[in-house]
Amino acid sequence: MRCEEAFIETYKMDPEGVAFCPNRICPLGAHIDHQHGKINGIALDKGVRIAYSREEDGAVAVRSLSFLGAARFYVNEIPAEKTGDWADHIRGAALELGKKYQLRYGLSAMIEGDLPIGGLSSSAAVIIAFLSALASVNHIRLEPKETILMAQAAENKYVGVKCGVLDQSCEVLCRKDHLLYLDCSDDSYQLIPWNGPDFKIAIFFSGFQRSLARSAYNLRQDECKAAASALLTYAGIDPRDLNGAILRNVPETVFEEYKDKLPQTLRKRATHFFEEYNRAEAGAAAWKNGDLSTYGRLIFESGLSSIENYECGSPELITLYDIMTETDGIYGGRFSGAGFKGSCMALIDSRRSEEVLAHVEERYLSVYPELRGKYLSALCDSADGADLNGGLCV
Repeated sequence: MRCEEAFIETYKMDPEGVAFCPNRICPLGAHIDHQHGKINGIALDKGVRIAYSREEDGAVAVRSLSFLGAARFYVNEIPAEKTGDWADHIRGAALELGKKYQLRYGLSAMIEGDLPIGGLSSSAAVIIAFLSALASVNHIRLEPKETILMAQAAENKYVGVKCGVLDQSCEVLCRKDHLLYLDCSDDSYQLIPWNGPDFKIAIFFSGFQRSLARSAYNLRQDECKAAASALLTYAGIDPRDLNGAILRNVPETVFEEYKDKLPQTLRKRATHFFEEYNRAEAGAAAWKNGDLSTYGRLIFESGLSSIENYECGSPELITLYDIMTETDGIYGGRFSGAGFKGSCMALIDSRRSEEVLAHVEERYLSVYPELRGKYLSALCDSADGADLNGGLCV
């Protein structure tokens, strides 16, 4: 782990612990968690590591192997407003932890990511790993639910991304060789074991990163809420009686009856929600039955809806998606994460993994030769969620 070596070189001491949080993929249920839909999630065996040691005076000093500069602040003197740099995520995390617990100690830390940033929820992984490290040096034992909510609040309130709990839930609750089937309306979930053929998870990084706070991510959420409000109004239903105008509160029969009255943009967003909700349910059933062919087909359908109905995806990601649909050995694939640049994910035949990676790379770079050296691919397996003990033995 390079973060440990870099920690020793930077701080001239050995780290006390190494906190780890996995990256995640969401094969089905994309873009509907913030509308209280259902999602399918898998944690990856690659993620974010933070080597750290306690600072007695409450100071926090954090460096990253991916970004220049250092974050410096005190646990009880966190800037009230974000500064716009990479370290806003850890400042937001410290602020949320300090709202619930008394923080006495700070830490020195070095952050390392296994995979490129973009579509794999690295931001949530950084927040969760940092929360577990800062909690550990302050002798705080975090529970899964509170960690998920604090990590979400750090992004919502401090960073300014209106994310749901999809990323955080996958990165905390997932277990190796299981699918997380999460209902975002009440946070109930199942962990469904896999009993089908072997597969690998392929990650194809387009060569472009993106920032959700500056993308159309927040706009899409506003459009979904506007669609819900309009549909409920057409049906004579007061959203206040349903705890808000979100698409989960709209009966599908109401959508079918009034969808043609919606402006085209809002109709597309609502169409994606209801179709993706049904795909997430069908996917959980296919997973339970070990039916990888059906599960993969649903992923491809989800990817197409993200392009046509949710209208996300850069030209590079759409090219990757098209290549995946034509590549033998790929059961199913789609954009990973929000779909504004970043990465694609695919479930692939483990016996043909190297062949698949080589074919996708050749095809992609024939379209974008200028991205040679920036485009990357990786093979992953499923993994357990984050160790909330900060990587310490307890």
